Amino acid sequence: MDRNVRSVDDVLRLMDELFEPAADRWTERAAEWWDGFYTDRTRPVPFFAAKPDENLASYLARRTVTPGRALDLGCGPGRNALHLAAAGFRVDAVDLSPAALDWAEERAREAGADIRFLRGNAFDLAETALAGPYDLIYDSGCFHHLPPHRRISYLALLDRSLAPGGHFALSCFAAGAMGSELPDAELYRSSRLHGGVAYTPESLRRIFAGLTEVELRRMRDEPDGSPHFGEPFLWTALFRRDEPPRAQSSAG
Repeated sequence: MDRNVRSVDDVLRLMDELFEPAADRWTERAAEWWDGFYTDRTRPVPFFAAKPDENLASYLARRTVTPGRALDLGCGPGRNALHLAAAGFRVDAVDLSPAALDWAEERAREAGADIRFLRGNAFDLAETALAGPYDLIYDSGCFHHLPPHRRISYLALLDRSLAPGGHFALSCFAAGAMGSELPDAELYRSSRLHGGVAYTPESLRRIFAGLTEVELRRMRDEPDGSPHFGEPFLWTALFRRDEPPRAQSSAG
């Protein structure tokens, strides 16, 4: 990167360098770390199982969210992307890790699912290949791996890519259950996210205040034999981008 800062993007990229590569799930520096994480498919990682998040399944079953265009951020091995495609969504799924995408593409072929998988930094791709608009943007476990300054990029992605009337859903670490509760400034002093940032309901509502809250609850604990993934150390949140008000006619 050019050492001469001339834009907000330059500042954000410079701040990325303050964190160790494994700290986030969005920059190219982290790709190698996540690639190693996904290479061994036999690891006892709960979300390696080919089943969707219980909250996502619930939104679809209740028709709180209905089929349209969907973006799966940090799709990993594709479990939620596959569920969305099976429900009738046209799905774009993005991840930094080639190993994760190879696995996801294999699953999609086996299921006969037509999903567009893209490798790269979602913030950069949002300006090109992920232009939207999307009726649903889904994030399962990526937001809590963001350094604090990248919340700015994340909100810009939502503003650019989420359709009016569309939904944004995420699962993230719950304060008091999993992840770091250090203040943002302390994360910069240590140059680490300490496994991921934990959030309270109040902090999520404050960060996503530009959207309308539909549901915010703890993820349900799903047993091993369940068709769905569920771990109670996560929050699940669903927000809606309200339609802009229609202009009043001035007849007469």
